Amino acid sequence: MKRLLAIGASCATVLGLTTLAGPQAAAATGCRVDYTITNQWSGGFQAGVKVTNLGDPVSGWVLKWTWPDGGQKVVQGWNATWSQSGSTASATNVDWNRTLATGGTTDLGFTGSFTGANPKPTAFTLNGVACTGSIGGEEPPPDPDPDPGPGTGTPVGINGQLKVCGVNLCNQYNRPIQLRGMSTHGIQWFGKCYNNASLDALAQDWKSDLFRIAMYVQESGYETDPAGFTSRVNSYVDMAEARGMYAMIDFHTLTPGDPNYNLDRAKTFFASVAARNAAKKNVIYEIANEPNGVSWTAIKNYAEQVIPVIRAADPDAVIIVGTRGWSSLGVSDGSNETEVVDNPVNATNIMYAFHFYAASHKDNYRATLSRAATKLPLFVTEFGTVSATGGGAMDRASSVAWLDLLDQLKISYANWTYSDANESSAAFKPGTCNGSDYSSSGVLTESGALLKSRISTPDTFPVG
Repeated sequence: MKRLLAIGASCATVLGLTTLAGPQAAAATGCRVDYTITNQWSGGFQAGVKVTNLGDPVSGWVLKWTWPDGGQKVVQGWNATWSQSGSTASATNVDWNRTLATGGTTDLGFTGSFTGANPKPTAFTLNGVACTGSIGGEEPPPDPDPDPGPGTGTPVGINGQLKVCGVNLCNQYNRPIQLRGMSTHGIQWFGKCYNNASLDALAQDWKSDLFRIAMYVQESGYETDPAGFTSRVNSYVDMAEARGMYAMIDFHTLTPGDPNYNLDRAKTFFASVAARNAAKKNVIYEIANEPNGVSWTAIKNYAEQVIPVIRAADPDAVIIVGTRGWSSLGVSDGSNETEVVDNPVNATNIMYAFHFYAASHKDNYRATLSRAATKLPLFVTEFGTVSATGGGAMDRASSVAWLDLLDQLKISYANWTYSDANESSAAFKPGTCNGSDYSSSGVLTESGALLKSRISTPDTFPVG
């Protein structure tokens, strides 16, 4: 895990208004830019750029800056369309972050190259208006809440690179640990829920160890814009890393249920994200969310083709394989864990996914998990406190029984969902993601309140 090196806060620049496809972008009336180098190596670096609109809402924007040294170049960026002319770099909105409300933020990032020095940009403009950190050019006050760095007290700072030890998830000291966290809803629908404020809340108030990024493949997801969704996933990985949380990249296959339908897409996607994130210690790969209507043999065949693609770029990361019957170890199909125990995936440093929804899946599922946990490394990459439909009343008794069992067995988990979806499985009440409060009792659903109370209890990560 690398500590962030902040090299900029409020800045003021030299950039002009650019015409976008369709109507011309509206002029901004005030803005702030936070420019952070997250990694640097010989001749190259990675940077994050947080843009805050302090003025009137804009629909369509262009951010520009000029590097004073002239030796830096953008190589590859995400969450914007990037270009460069001479020493001036430009980032133009993509469709999903086109609108910036008053007070709205968007997080961009890029990798770059440099010769000579690598000084910070000294000025930025948004739609031609200098970003001074205020409206009207006054000196901005100090930032009261800068992005936190992944210090030694964070989950990643303590545990470092994870690995599988026997049937356990283990930390850098080869000691078994349990990660507790939350899953996004589909990022194609709920992108507004995942920003600096919500990730700060998840890391600092919820004290979450894990942020699962649910990237649907179908259902208006990855297949519609592979490059765009890959960039968004990478951005969320960076946001989790900056806060010392583990990021689980979930290739969220659901319909059709045979993961082999998306085999080529999976190879392309995982080759890209594994190469880009190989140096990070906080990334876990989940290669097929919920296989269904398909045999374990077919799932195993898929896994044994995708895992080598990841390993070619990232040989150390933990990889999670979905199981039959919507990742129920086959229970939802009338089977059980023996098919995996008797015919495991031919790979190392892997775990198997188990999913449940507490109001629908009870004693027989808990019995299966308990038996399987003595023979297989398991990770509950998704579960809900309600029925398998995502709706209905929360089953508190069953949810607590499940959480107690996972704690007892030291099995890591991610709850569905850290979103304000209009369903009882969501952690937030509808409309929460239009604001900036992701922690108070007023915005939490019954499910969200239960999960926050469980996740925020102190971790007991063993060291040494």
